[in-house]
Amino acid sequence: MTAEIHVDQADGILTITLARPDKKNALTNVMYGTLADIIESAEHDSNIRVLLVQGDGDMFTAGNDVGEFAAMASGKGPSERHVHRFLHALAKSSVPIIAAVQGKAVGIGTTMLLHCDYVLLAPDAELITPFVNLALVPEAASSWLLPLRIGHVRAFEMFALGEPLDAPSAVALGIANKVCANGQLRDDARRMAERIAAKPAGSLSAMKKLMRNAQTLVAQMDSESAKFQERLTSAEAREAFAAFAEKRKPEFSRVPQH
Repeated sequence: MTAEIHVDQADGILTITLARPDKKNALTNVMYGTLADIIESAEHDSNIRVLLVQGDGDMFTAGNDVGEFAAMASGKGPSERHVHRFLHALAKSSVPIIAAVQGKAVGIGTTMLLHCDYVLLAPDAELITPFVNLALVPEAASSWLLPLRIGHVRAFEMFALGEPLDAPSAVALGIANKVCANGQLRDDARRMAERIAAKPAGSLSAMKKLMRNAQTLVAQMDSESAKFQERLTSAEAREAFAAFAEKRKPEFSRVPQH
């Protein structure tokens, strides 16, 4: 367990809290490994009937730690990327997952919601998918799941422009269930988790497996991952991360595409 991921188990509910608010809950390789361990273990623990994911501070998560992205773009970084285990665990999980989202949910902060079964948003929640802005491609099988959920043209807009989607729009498009009143996000999420935990767990698990094809999701994730890795070492990505570090606008028109 890492200090940046807190877990609490009570009444059949395992609450997972992203606890790196000083860094906007940006996810590191170590944090991904911890999250993967938690979700994989829950799959085999009959005492866990619901997973509840939330974030400390004013933001759900800023997505992947950009410093680690930049290191990988320059040929450095971890030898094993635990994000793959985390994504596969999400795809294969048969335990109901609830997400409570406040502030910005960037990159994987948004795409992981496509693997959650009930999503609650605070009024200030914003879903952002800036993959193309960073010269990358979507992950978490979102290149398949998001068009399936909201249609091709809306998904293309979210991915290509990377502009924030506000909470009411996310509900209207079917990415989330409801917008909570100010200050009620965690209470509402806990109440929903308790309601779901009271249902027959075997039935819920069987239903979730029927609703999702884990094999298809994992295959899409693996295809995305190969393209993501290719893009991560591209000249465009190096320019994107250099511009981010230098707080300037990237100049992609001067960068070779291949």
